[in-house]
Amino acid sequence: MQLNKLTVLIVDDMAPIRKITYEQLRRFGIGQVIQAENGAQALNVLKKRNVDLILSDWNMPVMTGIEFLKQVRQSETWRHIPFIMITAEAERDRVSEAIGQGVTDLIIKPFTTALLQARLQQAAKGDVRNRQSLVNEDEPELEEVQLADPEPETPAPIATTKQNTILVVDDTPENLTLLGGLLRDDYRVLLTKTGKKALEICCSETPPDLVLLDVMMPEMDGYEVLEKLRQHPNSQHIPVIFVTALTEIGDQTKGLEGGAIDYITKPIQPELLKLRVRNHLRSVDLHKHLQSDLDNLIEKEKLKNSVDQLLRHDLKGPIAGIVALAEQIKTDRQATASINESSVMIDELSMQLLNMINLSTELYKIEQGRFELKAKPFSVHLMLKKMLTVVRKTFSTKQLLMYLEPEEEDPGNEVLALGDQSLSYSLFFNLLKNACEAAPSRSRVSVSINVVDQKVQVTTENVGAVPDAIRENFWEKYVTSGKDTGTGLGTYSVSLLSDAQNGEVSMRTSDKDNTTTITVALPLSN
Repeated sequence: MQLNKLTVLIVDDMAPIRKITYEQLRRFGIGQVIQAENGAQALNVLKKRNVDLILSDWNMPVMTGIEFLKQVRQSETWRHIPFIMITAEAERDRVSEAIGQGVTDLIIKPFTTALLQARLQQAAKGDVRNRQSLVNEDEPELEEVQLADPEPETPAPIATTKQNTILVVDDTPENLTLLGGLLRDDYRVLLTKTGKKALEICCSETPPDLVLLDVMMPEMDGYEVLEKLRQHPNSQHIPVIFVTALTEIGDQTKGLEGGAIDYITKPIQPELLKLRVRNHLRSVDLHKHLQSDLDNLIEKEKLKNSVDQLLRHDLKGPIAGIVALAEQIKTDRQATASINESSVMIDELSMQLLNMINLSTELYKIEQGRFELKAKPFSVHLMLKKMLTVVRKTFSTKQLLMYLEPEEEDPGNEVLALGDQSLSYSLFFNLLKNACEAAPSRSRVSVSINVVDQKVQVTTENVGAVPDAIRENFWEKYVTSGKDTGTGLGTYSVSLLSDAQNGEVSMRTSDKDNTTTITVALPLSN
């Protein structure tokens, strides 16, 4: 099909991105371009208009791109329409989900104009990259691709004590007395005369750091004890030093091949014994420190990934817009009003990008305990009033009644909070966004501002009670309910950003009235 005969539907919750994409498609020669803010609005468009191709973002309020894709592919009327998904997410499971739902193509943000044009042309020509959901039901299913096994979980850190623990195993009491006496001043020493008791100690939840093991013992000799030690997960890595009167090379070789790390012959030379024990325990201590360092690195990476997950979509969206606008300016040779308009949009997107980069850095510092608050007065009423304008538009398809009390602030009695304006913007935006997502369509979300005990209280109330299962851990990380794509970071970030500004948060749920009330209190600026 020729491009000038195509009707393309753009679905994206960011108005600047829709405008940029619209202008790009028109320059490509696309005949008709229709815009929608989210999947729900896009479905209404499909019911009224014939569409030849869909270009949809993934992360959107009200109805996400993947939910919209599912609806399209389930319809006999729309399932043939090529569907190109634009996303900042490139995780394997998300890509697999999109492919399983029948996406035609995936474009990862940020992308170039040339790439977008090429993918549109491919789709327009019928070059469908993924036909899985378009095959007849009576055709054989595609063979399932076996993905690689996940990486094993990181083992828990090894418990340590102030002193290393050494277990001495010898059936002769005199030898136990001698070895124990040589080591007792520097280490915690355990003594036993039998291999059976040695196995019990080593396979317990608190195994020793090192074992000095006699070879010739009744009932169970040292070789058998070592073999059984290597078969139990709690004891398989414990260093074992054989202490024996056997001096033949064959005896020493047998012990070392079985997994012993050293061989000390009797009669014992005290200084040599102490040096060998000390050197081997250095390796044990080094392993403990390496494990601790690894655990810390993994935990830090988890914190970093949490911040990335929270901001990835919002960050890459403006980047994609800046890239596209920069390309337009390069090719636009006329200094017209459109250039001025584009310049204004660049400024807006750049400010969003700068704020989000700063915010991502501060969130990481907060979780690491390295954040330093530089509080300044700011108008809570002015911030919320502007924010409500944006949020109303974002959730317009839900037809929510949203209002601010007081609607207008008394010019002579301005209420100023003391905090970080950038962090507070993110705090209140997440607060309003969560309230609107939880509220049923055609219900209400109210926002009120009050001053109580030298605190500026911002209270949101929405219809819909928080599910009982998550009330106790409502503010914790990754807690979510009823949202397939929810990260569980929204309420967590509200609590985190409030605490960082010496504020307080509280949640009250009424099953009787079916409402949820959340209050954020920040210090009042005097």
